Amino acid sequence: QVQLVESGGGSVQAGGSLRLSCVASGRIYGNYDMAWFRQGPGKKREGVAVIEGDGRTTYADSVKGRFTISKDNAKITLYLQMTSLKPEDTAMYYCAAVRPLGVSPLQPGYGYWGQGTQVTVSS
Repeated sequence: QVQLVESGGGSVQAGGSLRLSCVASGRIYGNYDMAWFRQGPGKKREGVAVIEGDGRTTYADSVKGRFTISKDNAKITLYLQMTSLKPEDTAMYYCAAVRPLGVSPLQPGYGYWGQGTQVTVSS
């Protein structure tokens, strides 16, 4: 089993910054793909950023240039640095790990999920 625990969410004004963290434990290794997803009120869950086992990153167009995903393989901790936040970034943010073959990086088909951390951006 794998456990993912997110932290770092909160309420900020537009233009502000937040850093999310996700600590992984259990039967998981640092070379697995890990990702951040988000789900706003009344919206479908969408992929935000992915970091693959070899370090390659992929971002949703809506966050490119503002968000940075990174991972500490030794600590098996995933991060999401969010800057220039906008009200439309308001959502529950989820950490995900272990992408099965055939699932695209930003599609929500990952094997393990955290409980989420809320990000609220006010205008």
